Amino acid sequence: MSAAVELDGVAKEYRRYGPGRRAGTLKSALLGGRLRDLAPREILRAVDDVSLRIPSGAAFGIVGRNGSGKSTLLKLMAGITRPTAGSVKVHGRVSALIELGAGFHPEISGRENVFINGVMLGLTRREIARRFEEIVEFAEMEDFIDAPVRTYSSGMYMRLGFAVAVHVDADVLLVDEVLAVGDERFSLKCLDKFAEYKRRGKTTVLVTHGLDMVERFCDEALWLDAGKVRTSGDPRRVLHAYRGDVETEEEHELAARDEKARQAVDAESDAAADREEPADPPAPAEAAPAEAQAAEPPEAPDEAPPGDEPEDMFKAAAGRWGDGPVRIDDVRLEGESGPAHLFQSGAGLAIRMRVTAPEEVTDFVFGISIFNAAGVCCYGTNTDIERYRPVALSGTGEVVFVIDSLDLVEGTYKLDVAAHRRDGAQYDYHRLLYTFRVKSQTRDAGIYRPAHSWTFTPNIRFEEPES
Repeated sequence: MSAAVELDGVAKEYRRYGPGRRAGTLKSALLGGRLRDLAPREILRAVDDVSLRIPSGAAFGIVGRNGSGKSTLLKLMAGITRPTAGSVKVHGRVSALIELGAGFHPEISGRENVFINGVMLGLTRREIARRFEEIVEFAEMEDFIDAPVRTYSSGMYMRLGFAVAVHVDADVLLVDEVLAVGDERFSLKCLDKFAEYKRRGKTTVLVTHGLDMVERFCDEALWLDAGKVRTSGDPRRVLHAYRGDVETEEEHELAARDEKARQAVDAESDAAADREEPADPPAPAEAAPAEAQAAEPPEAPDEAPPGDEPEDMFKAAAGRWGDGPVRIDDVRLEGESGPAHLFQSGAGLAIRMRVTAPEEVTDFVFGISIFNAAGVCCYGTNTDIERYRPVALSGTGEVVFVIDSLDLVEGTYKLDVAAHRRDGAQYDYHRLLYTFRVKSQTRDAGIYRPAHSWTFTPNIRFEEPES
């Protein structure tokens, strides 16, 4: 099969200059003795030795993290920028929708911009006039086509730009993540247009963070990482590798954030001890009577100063309180393969606590509470609620709380753990110091995902869902 796009050893470099650069021209640099200011501080290689071949009529997806070089690669294919090294060959007419509103003049009407964009994409004015009504109808812009483009919303920009791009009847359609600003109904219309392109033997190259779209729509995929090709080929295989890498990075990120939060809490506790100012902690979940504990484990504390509310839940008020003698020295979350911060919905979770008591204690309770990112308690319990009567604790031991099936919907969750007396007086209370995420292929809502099934009478038929 012939190739629509061929890249051979393509690289693209950008020069990054330091903030101290003052000279704007060679002449001014020479006269001012600042020639060194014109030298770049750093050369950034946005695309690094990329070679690929996209067959004619294929739907090709490019995935990768922000800053991985995806948009730069698309601009090289579109001819918007030239490669620093290597060669780019694109066969046939190219239509590109790479930057929202690119090529639109804000002061003139949508009608005039359609004609200008069409000419830029290689159409004659007669061809544009013949397709004009179809473009406007597809973009759903009949009531606004004669208004100045500066009055358009981002969604209107995208719809009109996409409509022009797909009605050029190009051989190669290049589309960046701009579809993300459209509503679901228009996105489905765009996918139908992609499918039509595919049926007609046209080539589509799609850059997107929508991995499900790549898996469902694309024939091949490429994973770009820091400008380099990590892998390419079958979309399922490529996306499996990419998701695994993203999850590994998430694991490290969550572990680092938790460690940083714990260090900050420990430093604050040490400073308070040096000042000899006893803490005045909030009552923990386990301090309430057993019946109330089961229903209402602790709410997020309002300890942050007024006006100093954190931007995200990872900066939410957290802390550690209690004066022993029972201490929780270490808390570890484990999955099937060992320590983990990422879990699939329905998988097992073990919360492993290492505890110490330098002298024998006969009154002790251990508890846990799980909160979602909004601070809503998903579940809370303790050994007293579950009628474990303490006998004795001394030395170092381990407490393990096992959840056989973590039936939570996808999201980020925080964990409280505590050791206290049966009357609620706390020995050691850890508030919002441990984070984990739940992943799910199902986009259901709420917090809890119970085991369930559907049944239908014979006259109600569905295709079996994909596993």
